[in-house]
Amino acid sequence: MAEKVEQDQVTRAARRAVLIDGIPVSAFGVIALALGSSPDPSIAQKAWWIATTAVFTLAIAWVLLRAFRRADEYLRRIQLESMAIAFAAVLVGLQVATLLDAAGLIQLHQLAQVILLGGVAIWMTIADLRTRLNR
Repeated sequence: MAEKVEQDQVTRAARRAVLIDGIPVSAFGVIALALGSSPDPSIAQKAWWIATTAVFTLAIAWVLLRAFRRADEYLRRIQLESMAIAFAAVLVGLQVATLLDAAGLIQLHQLAQVILLGGVAIWMTIADLRTRLNR
C-alpha cells in the first residue's frame, strides 16, 4: 500500500513539473498566435512571428524532452503509445481533409490547425486516462 502511495506522489510530482514548465510555453504560444493573426502584416511583423513561432516550437520540444527524462519506463511507454495513436488520428484526419478539399467540399487550410490541435488533445487525453486508470 505504501508503494502505491509513493508511486501516486511520483506521478503527481511529474505532472506538476510538466505544468510548471508548460505554463510559460503556453503563454508564449498565445503570443505567437497573436503575432500571426494580423490580416496584412508588414515584413517586420512577419519576421517577429516566424521567430516567435520557431522559439515556441523549440520550447515545446524542450518541455517534452524534460518530461521524458523525468519519467520512468512505464510512463515513457504510455506517452509514446499515446503519441502514436494521436499521430495516426492526425494522419487520418489530414487524409480525409485532403480528399474533401480535392472534392471541393472544404478548404484544407481551414481544417489543418484544428486537426493538429485535435491530435494534441487526443494525445494528452489518452495519456492522462491511461496514467490514471492503470496505476
